[in-house]
Amino acid sequence: MTEAWQYQVRIRLAPEYADMARRDPANEKLASINALLIRHDAQLQCQYDAFADYVAHAERDGIEHYPLYRWTRETIENPAKKAKYLQAFTLYVNGDEVYDKPLADALEAALRNLASVAITDIRTFDTNPAHNPQPPSYNNS
Repeated sequence: MTEAWQYQVRIRLAPEYADMARRDPANEKLASINALLIRHDAQLQCQYDAFADYVAHAERDGIEHYPLYRWTRETIENPAKKAKYLQAFTLYVNGDEVYDKPLADALEAALRNLASVAITDIRTFDTNPAHNPQPPSYNNS
């Protein structure tokens, strides 16, 4: 019996476009990407912003409830990693962070056909832990 893994599409945007997607997502230069997102009921989420939100929630609610707090905080405080994650975006579909393979495949194909100068990389990931590096385990305190 095989597991029914979920999938997630991520893109990397060129620096100018990444900043625009975060601060001015309705900018005309992003029109082709936005039209594609609307067709697929998808939204962009900057990975740096998601990490920063996680850290803020952990610090507000108590870091002992957030097992990835220390790793995430170290990541966003590292200048090289910050620069990397400011250009990385997760695509949510129908409000979901992970979704079925046919949705991920359709979204990835549409992004590849878009041929936008804004998009520098497109990747699909699955939820199989064997395919994903795990953050280091250590105590948050």
